[in-house]
Amino acid sequence: MTYCVGLLVDRGLVFMSDTRTNAGVDNISVVSKMKTWEVPDDRFLCLLSAGNLATTQAAIALLDERSVAPSERQPAILTQPTMFQTAKLVGETLREVISGAATGGQMADSVFSGSFILGGQIKGSPPRLFLIYPEGNFIEAGADTPFFQTGEHKYGRPIIIRTYDPAMSLEDCAKLLLVSFDSTIRSNLSVGPPIDMQFYETESLVAGYRQRFDQRDPYYSEISEGWSDALKSAFDQLPAFVRS
Repeated sequence: MTYCVGLLVDRGLVFMSDTRTNAGVDNISVVSKMKTWEVPDDRFLCLLSAGNLATTQAAIALLDERSVAPSERQPAILTQPTMFQTAKLVGETLREVISGAATGGQMADSVFSGSFILGGQIKGSPPRLFLIYPEGNFIEAGADTPFFQTGEHKYGRPIIIRTYDPAMSLEDCAKLLLVSFDSTIRSNLSVGPPIDMQFYETESLVAGYRQRFDQRDPYYSEISEGWSDALKSAFDQLPAFVRS
């Protein structure tokens, strides 16, 4: 299992993903689930993956390597004219990988299943954010749905819904998502640090600030402990009959 979030605000995009992958309680490892591409002054793309690791890595490898000719090694994902066409390419590639791996044909609940969050900006168009399903279809974020989650999202969703504001700074978005991740990590052993974070500022057309947080990171610890203290303080102020 995993937990990934892509968040769209007025100032840009914020991406966050955990790195835990496991094949049982005694076989846990760390693998990045965040992939970025950029062509300065032309486009920036970020892809977050959830699901079967072999499936998502195979899809990313295809996106990263396919080109018209070996001598012109430019990934197909960097040749699409729009973010919509880029999301379509990612969806088709994911469906192809799942169909090829599943003996009974492609199924959403297959052991070979996977999903992606894709976000970024191509010059001449605004930043866009998509959630791509195992079947290859996708939906786009907007004013009514400004963020997407994949993986173990139920524990971290309420804090985002309650706090999100499109006018938030990217730094405040980072705080919000770290609280969301901390709540998820404390509630589910299949999600764990380190946590990868990527900023993208609207119209920059280049990768923004990137950071990896582990449990010993002072900022992550401050956010985690501050959130716990705030909840405890709020609980203590409730009437006795509510707390009992």
